[in-house]
Amino acid sequence: MKRRSAVVFSCLLVGALGLSSRAADNRPPASQNGWPQWRGALRDGVSHDAGLLNEWPAEGPPLVWKATGLGRGFSSISIADGRIFTMGDREAGEFVIALDLASGKELWSARIGDVWEPQGYAGPRATPTIDGKRIYALGPHGDLVCLEAESGKEVWHRKMQSDFGGRMHSGWGYSESPLIDGDRLVCTPGGAEAAMVALDKSTGKEIWRTAIPSLGEGDFGTDGAAYSSIVISHGGGLRQYVQLMGRGVIGVGSRDGKFLWGFNRVVNKTANIPTPLVHGDYVFCSTGYGAGAVLLKLQAANGGIQAEPVYFLDGKEFQNHHGGMIMLGDYIYCGHGHNAGAPTCLEWKTGKTVWRHNRGPGTGSAAVAYADGNMYFRFENGIMALIGATPAEYQEKGQFKIPNVEQPSWSHPVIVGGRMYLREQDALYCYDVKK
Repeated sequence: MKRRSAVVFSCLLVGALGLSSRAADNRPPASQNGWPQWRGALRDGVSHDAGLLNEWPAEGPPLVWKATGLGRGFSSISIADGRIFTMGDREAGEFVIALDLASGKELWSARIGDVWEPQGYAGPRATPTIDGKRIYALGPHGDLVCLEAESGKEVWHRKMQSDFGGRMHSGWGYSESPLIDGDRLVCTPGGAEAAMVALDKSTGKEIWRTAIPSLGEGDFGTDGAAYSSIVISHGGGLRQYVQLMGRGVIGVGSRDGKFLWGFNRVVNKTANIPTPLVHGDYVFCSTGYGAGAVLLKLQAANGGIQAEPVYFLDGKEFQNHHGGMIMLGDYIYCGHGHNAGAPTCLEWKTGKTVWRHNRGPGTGSAAVAYADGNMYFRFENGIMALIGATPAEYQEKGQFKIPNVEQPSWSHPVIVGGRMYLREQDALYCYDVKK
């Protein structure tokens, strides 16, 4: 009984710490009944579900339903108003697809562009963004679309390259999940004069564009957009968009698109992927290929923002290749290593590794999410693991193999409404994770 009370208190404490950080940023409250965009309502990978299984049976949680016919791709899913949205490549092209939440039955599909087949990793990798009655999605070729949520009818369509001079910093195609902020859509074409743009979300008309200057000394990264997605920060007392690009992590003023700050040492020349973490005046960013990680403190300076590194970790100390990171209270939980997902707990204020389990349940990078006191680790080889989100020690609480894994198993897990959703190429699996 005492142990149960301690666990409940720990979960409440973590929740309170997370809520206080969000309140400080004046960000909107998270939806309790949906997952409207990439990494959830606040783009932090945190589910607000409660009453979930604290351990899994040997065969894994029970399967509720399986949907097929989604096509190739690594997109995750978004959920709102009884619908699931994802993306996939079918023979006829690239599609945004809507499914019924209760059954997984397809409701509609909308072609938005051509198929994507580079270097063996075919299909889209971004997640659609839900905003009321409309859906926003970005394909690998740079097709940015607004669709009606009810029918999939196209409202407007822009092209990253031809409309904004956009380019990717390496060759796996656009992977960003668009951000909706009030009446605007904000995204990252990666062009010389339009590295980031804000569009009217109703019409697609341009509001502002941002050019990125040189980000510092050293030959780090390459020009263009990376594979990350924008998050909102109020660091240094100024509302801004924080994004990881080919040349570095940057901050751009939300009101007018003014470039505020940049830091380039943390990037590599091959693929910069994880979405940055923001907390108050701080930004934590990491990339793979040996690049490492940095904690930046944002401060007001000369009418703008100055970003000063608190510490820098080289790749041997810490690097998140892809799969993302979760910040809970004083700690970050994620996979460490290039093309590896060694479960790790990091004290983010100091950069100290609290624990690391180098022989995780699965192999390859790990896509992560958090819910009800536990981390959900999805490894590249298709092993799904439940790991305690506690700084005390590594605690594995169950694992199972996702069925029919034929390619790297990269799509991020989603936990909402007592269900866990796992996209695996052509299929979507829905599991019951309620107690």
